[in-house]
Amino acid sequence: MISPALSRVEISQTSAITDRAAQLRAEGRDVISLSVGEPDFDTPAHVIEAAKRALDEGQTRYTPVAGTPALREAAALHFKRDLGIATEPGNVIVTSGGKQAIFEALLGTISPGDEVIIPAPWWVSYPQIVRFAGGTVVPLKTVPEDGYLPDPARLESLITAKTRWLLLNTPCNPTGAVYPPNLMLDIAAIVERHPRVLVLSDDIYWPLIYGRDGHHSLAALAPEIADQVLTVSGVSKSHAMTGFRLGLATGPAELIAAMNRLQSHNSGNASSISQAAAVAALTGPQEFLTAWRERFRSRRDEVVKAINAVPGLSTPTPQGAFYCFVDASPLMEQFGDDTQLTLHLLDAGVAVVPASAFGGKHGFRISFAASDEQLTEANSRIAKALA
Repeated sequence: MISPALSRVEISQTSAITDRAAQLRAEGRDVISLSVGEPDFDTPAHVIEAAKRALDEGQTRYTPVAGTPALREAAALHFKRDLGIATEPGNVIVTSGGKQAIFEALLGTISPGDEVIIPAPWWVSYPQIVRFAGGTVVPLKTVPEDGYLPDPARLESLITAKTRWLLLNTPCNPTGAVYPPNLMLDIAAIVERHPRVLVLSDDIYWPLIYGRDGHHSLAALAPEIADQVLTVSGVSKSHAMTGFRLGLATGPAELIAAMNRLQSHNSGNASSISQAAAVAALTGPQEFLTAWRERFRSRRDEVVKAINAVPGLSTPTPQGAFYCFVDASPLMEQFGDDTQLTLHLLDAGVAVVPASAFGGKHGFRISFAASDEQLTEANSRIAKALA
């Protein structure tokens, strides 16, 4: 009844735990959800006004599959201004969320038996999309002692004649790792030596970096491999627009055309109203991003301090995004595995995601994209639950 392709896919544990937390709250339970990566800030007022204006002006029809000319132009501006990638509006595709862009790129290029290298821990959907497309996941293990940064020599040792893609995510979900320029250049040199290998650079968290260097995108640092790199971005994390379901991608013209072909039979165009709102997001004021980042930095510091004060828990300080990847190895003898640990914390009123959902083990991911009051209370509940 179920296709073999779908049988290779598991439900997203982040979505499952978030839904479970919502169900418990609906039943009257007091649960703080730190399981989903969603800014708690309000969508900027000028973005909301643009969406309302689009509705009032009747912009409720189909648009070109790849996106409206206005948004593709605004996206090209974003890729150049914010990521340093010089691209043309005609070489941009607008998708219904960044996840759709990743689906289309992998489904349009992977043949059965192709291998895809993914640094682990990874975002939960990467391996599921690869398996659905018929590819084989090749984990590139990273460790907290190295800041969860991949070792270039190890990366190159994993490349074979079957390698089709390398998936990169910086800043990283779930670890908060930020790839420095020298590492990116080492990766670029490896990719250049293997012209069959394509790189998907997921830059969705680009403004959320807490170091001084800022964001460095692979295609900008190494234009010599630009024809091997697809860069995915969007407005969900940067502009608190998760519900608008709007993603952006740019890369080799042939790949963008293939994604457009697939999208024409899949969803067609992204929401016309969301596209109008995204134009305002990308061309309007950007100064608030600095203030938002500083608020996230403050929350990060609070969570890291609180987690490291709990016996049995430890976390490095994430350099980007809004997650802490917590190690709870000393507690595994008591709980058995990280799923049981997260269920224990859920009973205590805090929803987090087990590390195993991300290709890790013996811990959990905590999102600090929540209010200061929620984080303070959640930290207290975690400490009491593990006392």
